[in-house]
Amino acid sequence: MFQSLRTARGVVRSLRTYYGRRAPRAAMDALYAQFVKPGDLVFDIGAHVGDRVAAFRRLGARVVAVEPQPALVRTLKFLYRRDRQVGIEAAAVGNAPGTVMLKINVDNPTVSTVSGDFVKAAHGARGWEGQRWSRSIPVTATTLDALIARHGKPVFMKIDVEGYESQALAGLSQPVPALSFEFTTIQRDVAFACIEHCVALGFKRFNAALGESQTLVHADWQSASQIAAWLQSLPHEANSGDVYARMG
Repeated sequence: MFQSLRTARGVVRSLRTYYGRRAPRAAMDALYAQFVKPGDLVFDIGAHVGDRVAAFRRLGARVVAVEPQPALVRTLKFLYRRDRQVGIEAAAVGNAPGTVMLKINVDNPTVSTVSGDFVKAAHGARGWEGQRWSRSIPVTATTLDALIARHGKPVFMKIDVEGYESQALAGLSQPVPALSFEFTTIQRDVAFACIEHCVALGFKRFNAALGESQTLVHADWQSASQIAAWLQSLPHEANSGDVYARMG
């Protein structure tokens, strides 16, 4: 009972954060409009409570939302129960199909993760004080290639899976027009691995947004080596953000 109440409180906290009055909807829509047009297919990998799903729908895109946390899957199904342009997949995304263990942060579900390395990196790190991953549950895992085979190729995919981004990208063997992946300053090596995989897939231009700013940092798109150097130079306090990659 106590665990259920904590889970509900964590979900409500996320809903207030990402759907509240201060949520940067206009900036988010302007950012994603650079990649997404009406009728396009978008993958939201690590959909959480679906604020990005909402942005993609405001832009007129069809969305496949992928999320492994049972409480958040129920939330997504409730929020988008009447929207036939949103498909929901209850799964983690990695480099192979099967079953993986999901480490749940009950009080802050936005940082629940499949990555044990992520949990280790957060332990004792500045800015991550008080974070606890107190439960582990088995969840179904799929791959980006499998999702494309099932739903079609998206024009854009957003990947935010708390330190598991490089494994998620390792399950993609074909190029898409554009994508984003989250990075953290406690695991820059994961971001560097993601950039390397993007280059192998043919991505040539990169940019980034810090935190929840929804604003690209660089006026001109960068090469892989330039964005890697920028990531390396970030102070620890920058904490997190998203790297954007496009083909040309």
